Amino acid sequence: MFSSLSQRAGRSMQEESGFTLVELLVVIIIIGILAAIAIPAFASQKSKSQDAQAKELVRTAETTAESIATDHNGEYGQVSTTELHAYEPTIPIVASTSGAYLSAATASGKTGYSVTATATDGDEFTITKTATGEVNRTCVAHGSNIACAGGKW
Repeated sequence: MFSSLSQRAGRSMQEESGFTLVELLVVIIIIGILAAIAIPAFASQKSKSQDAQAKELVRTAETTAESIATDHNGEYGQVSTTELHAYEPTIPIVASTSGAYLSAATASGKTGYSVTATATDGDEFTITKTATGEVNRTCVAHGSNIACAGGKW
């Protein structure tokens, strides 16, 4: 009778299901390793999205500057942040923590202009049109921006 009791106790312990402490620790370690890999990758994506927003804004400002020139016999003398905002109200010209803004817009005489958008992380993207019609895209990174290596984008 004693042997049958011990056999029953052994069976009931084996029939119980669950995870051991070692198995749980292994799973926690794996999750920690995956998080250590994923978090930096997601952090760089935020910076890329902020820069993309600023690039889109400076391109919109470029198109608007061309519209201003069309309305003024091909001359860019009217290009300024306030004039660009007046032509295209969706162009923000006030610094904000929630999005990029047009930080500078100047006419280079009547035949050229320069527009600059600043991202929320401080990166600056500029499009300049010279008197000869050449268009240059330059950038200034304030941080570790790989997309702005060499000052061009």
